[in-house]
Amino acid sequence: MTKPNELGPHNAVWLGDGEWISWDEINWQIQCQEWRARYPNARLSLVPIFEQLLDAAAAYYDATGSHLQVYGDIGELYGAITYGLELHRNYAQGSDGRMGNDFVEVKTITPFKNKDEVIVNMEGNFSKLLVVRINEDFHLSHKLIDRKDITKKKGKVVVKWSQI
Repeated sequence: MTKPNELGPHNAVWLGDGEWISWDEINWQIQCQEWRARYPNARLSLVPIFEQLLDAAAAYYDATGSHLQVYGDIGELYGAITYGLELHRNYAQGSDGRMGNDFVEVKTITPFKNKDEVIVNMEGNFSKLLVVRINEDFHLSHKLIDRKDITKKKGKVVVKWSQI
């Protein structure tokens, strides 16, 4: 009798060279290929975390009508998997991560926000701004712009999605 954790015809495919490969491994490889096609710059280990967090936010909203306070983290993870952004430690001042030689500030437009705009502190140390928009259906879109294209003003400025 085959033990449940042993590979065999009930849970695997025979490769013909004396080796079995499990259906779980095959499915995982297919999933990774799909993620790599969608997020070519991603650390693949972050993709399921991002997807689970987004699903949890949507499920919580569907169940309660309230929003979890996770949208900033979702935006930052989206930057990490979409652009390969290397995130700084939590609450680092000046920027949220690094992409090559550029420091990147990530701002997220949440599904419950009345206006498609973000407030950016121009005192921060960043050369690019990534704006991630999460709509009411929990679909994401993004725009990446150079700091020099925002404004020459100091302090906090409003950046409108439609003007990016």
